[in-house]
Amino acid sequence: TPNYNRDIFRVSNDSSHGILGVGPQWHNDGSFVAGTFSHAAYHIIRVPEHGGGTEFAHQGAAYDALPKETQEYWERLVSVNSNSGVLHPVVHTHPISKRKSVWLHLGMTGAVIERTPSGSLRLLSAEELKKLCRDYQELMQNGLKNGYTIKYEYEDGDCIIIDNLAVGHRAAPEAHRPPQEQGLRIMHRVTVKAVEDFAPPFGLPQFMDISGPNPFENSDGGVWQGGGLGFRWDENIHMQN
Repeated sequence: TPNYNRDIFRVSNDSSHGILGVGPQWHNDGSFVAGTFSHAAYHIIRVPEHGGGTEFAHQGAAYDALPKETQEYWERLVSVNSNSGVLHPVVHTHPISKRKSVWLHLGMTGAVIERTPSGSLRLLSAEELKKLCRDYQELMQNGLKNGYTIKYEYEDGDCIIIDNLAVGHRAAPEAHRPPQEQGLRIMHRVTVKAVEDFAPPFGLPQFMDISGPNPFENSDGGVWQGGGLGFRWDENIHMQN
């Protein structure tokens, strides 16, 4: 980055110009910290000749699109980041708009905790977690036809600023193709510090030891996976932060 600016995160499809392969799955930035970034800005430095945009989804409208029973189920879920062990709700109330919104990182989730209707806590099994992630992926993609998701193709000089607690995003698949095919893509990302921690509900702590032993009763059947990458919910997808 210019003058090695520590506040600019530089991504590219060429390793000599920036970090490769960032954000191929739906996510919100800063999911590995307690105070997830309040806003994020994406400044395109070099537009690839053959496309390489970003998909953005309004997570409040996505929540509204869910069936009521799914809304109620997801409101009982809390994700655990595979890298840091930080906990965040899968459904939260936006601090300003007060609108309920979904929130999940499909590339860095190492576990999901459910608070059952009886009040106990358990981990989702591998099959349950696969279904959750696939349903979330489908929900975000369905917004392209239902009006709450867009695919934005950048033009020279564009700078997109989003509310990171209301808008999820992912890099379009072609954004990661090599410059020989797609043209060189360079983007700078800058994030804004949170005004408060994005805390989990149900009296759960902000952090748990995701690298340690499973702390829940269904230790034999629940997913509890630490590491730089999250639980692989689809064998055919690219997983990266």
